Amino acid sequence: MRPSLVAWLFVAMVAPASAAALRDDFGEQALAQEMARRPVVLLGEVHDNAAQHATRAAALRRLLAGGNRPAIAFEQFDREQQADIDRARRETPPAGRTLAEHVIETARPARGWNWPLYRPFVELALEYELPIVAANLSRADAMRVAAEGFGAVFDQPTRTRFALDALLPALLAAHEKAVDDGHCNRMPADSLPALARAQIARDLALAQAIRPYLASGVVLLTGNGHVRRDIGVPFFLGEAQRAQVIAIGLLESGRVEPGAAQHFDVAFATPAQQRDDPCATIPLRR
Repeated sequence: MRPSLVAWLFVAMVAPASAAALRDDFGEQALAQEMARRPVVLLGEVHDNAAQHATRAAALRRLLAGGNRPAIAFEQFDREQQADIDRARRETPPAGRTLAEHVIETARPARGWNWPLYRPFVELALEYELPIVAANLSRADAMRVAAEGFGAVFDQPTRTRFALDALLPALLAAHEKAVDDGHCNRMPADSLPALARAQIARDLALAQAIRPYLASGVVLLTGNGHVRRDIGVPFFLGEAQRAQVIAIGLLESGRVEPGAAQHFDVAFATPAQQRDDPCATIPLRR
């Protein structure tokens, strides 16, 4: 790894984020004001939190009404679906279907996403004629990285550019902890390195997807883990590019780990979604 790259990666890992505390003024006006601060908005979420999605959509509409015209990048669309999205938005939807519904159905998104929560963002992109960016690494490719390493998906120039074959142990360890925490600290220890590689690969894919829009502006809709400035998407942007980014974490009240706000430029406490205990279905670690 080149010495200059080592130094940059080290700074990326240890530089403190600007957020000092969790904010309690979550709402469309406060969120829109923060989104307007930088051209590149990494807008976090808890995927099933309906209150977060509603406020994010309202804040985005307010941002667009003010004249901003960013691309809208979706973790919920895999990058292979871009051509289908572009084609569908030029077509007349079938009878009884809106154009947003036609775009989503044509793209055949991966299972597991609650599309009624994301459809308002597709509708806004269509209404304001904004680019819709399919940003995520597919589940199949993520599984290939987990099983075979980064070379299964990324070519040698990409692996060299981002030093994927010699990642800092601190980055890998941080991702392993994040994956384990996200699975109630019940994952078998020997499975964590592979899962961490998959998560890192997703961060890089998301960063690559938004790169063409960094100058003109982009809002990336994605999970809070991908938004983290220390180990998420910003890790794979250059120093000058990182300066154009605002990373906004939306963290559920009563479920915030100590110190979590420091991973973002801005972190809001939001209403918590009522759900069954996610740990109940995960076997205890042996």
